[in-house]
Amino acid sequence: MQKILILLGLIGMVIFTTNYSYSQEMSLATFQETAQVVIDKSISQNVTASIALQSTSIQEMKIPSELEQKIRENNRITAIVLTNQNQCILGVYDESCIIINVARDQADTNFPAIQNSTRKIADLFIDDLNETFDTNAKFHSTFIQSNDEIGRALETSGTISGRGTISAVYTMPMEDTNSMYEKISAMLLPKVIRESGGFYDIAKNLSKEEKSKMTFSIIPLENKSLLQLKLSVDYPNTASSVNEVNPLEFLKADELKRSDYFSTGFYPLNSILQVVILSQETTNVSDVRGSIIPTQVIDGEKIPKEITKEGWIFDPDQGKRIQGKYIFGERDSINKNELIFSLGGSELVAPKKIETSFDESIIIVIIITGVAIAAAIFYLKGYKK
Repeated sequence: MQKILILLGLIGMVIFTTNYSYSQEMSLATFQETAQVVIDKSISQNVTASIALQSTSIQEMKIPSELEQKIRENNRITAIVLTNQNQCILGVYDESCIIINVARDQADTNFPAIQNSTRKIADLFIDDLNETFDTNAKFHSTFIQSNDEIGRALETSGTISGRGTISAVYTMPMEDTNSMYEKISAMLLPKVIRESGGFYDIAKNLSKEEKSKMTFSIIPLENKSLLQLKLSVDYPNTASSVNEVNPLEFLKADELKRSDYFSTGFYPLNSILQVVILSQETTNVSDVRGSIIPTQVIDGEKIPKEITKEGWIFDPDQGKRIQGKYIFGERDSINKNELIFSLGGSELVAPKKIETSFDESIIIVIIITGVAIAAAIFYLKGYKK
């Protein structure tokens, strides 16, 4: 996965697509906004809605360049996570956390050796991280992930979490999500992004929800780091009753509007809505109210034939794991009624286009971070060709 993620920092591509009698240039920005709804009928029975803002540019997510370089050049750091998620790791209650994931030294053959080696590496970074985040996290414990059930279900890697991941955990007093998101986003995001609205405004609104939680992740790549600010809301024990999927219901919005940060050009792949359904029984997508984009299959992935059109791509559209991605095409916003679809109907059908006014633990949240990353790189597999 890391080789693919590197493309986020390296690809500078221009594709020309024709829409009727004109063509326009498609660009790909380093800043990405992803809205995501995971309906888990298989494991947790929860629905999790989230907004992820991410970039490979430290001008768009402002962490000190010296710290970013220090993290990236230490080849044992695989990820750093700041979060106020309840039970951020086993044994931590009602505290916020900074988690530093460290690759295991193969010379460490027992738990005490692994623990000491991991903490020795992590301690090199915690003071800088505390200064950057204006926190005072203290060492709590070292944790080795032994189960990756959700990671396997969602088809994500173990970069953030999963079997064999070793984490040094530092804790601090719990902070409510609204104030924490306000503080961290003000520190990380430049004024131009915060004032451009889009998915950021939805995340800011969601941060007021009782069960909302915030996560900021740093994932070092070869030449850059992937930086991601994520706001998630969990709806416990609600997945089983979801047969008609209305993504914006869980995002507490009537409209999904793109950031004005992209208004200077054509950036259709930098704002994506993703819906994932995990089911114990085989199901299928049906009664799609909006558009379904014609696709072609490249490297086993469905890729849209026409990037200027808005609509869904379901890949797969049936089975125990369904995934849908919605792209805006040339639209700036999509209303909630255009995004509704059902599960378990007889066939996948999109109606004729109708014009409307635009009106369990940290493991779950952090693994879903990996899904958002996958959404960000999804289309690059096809378009890089």
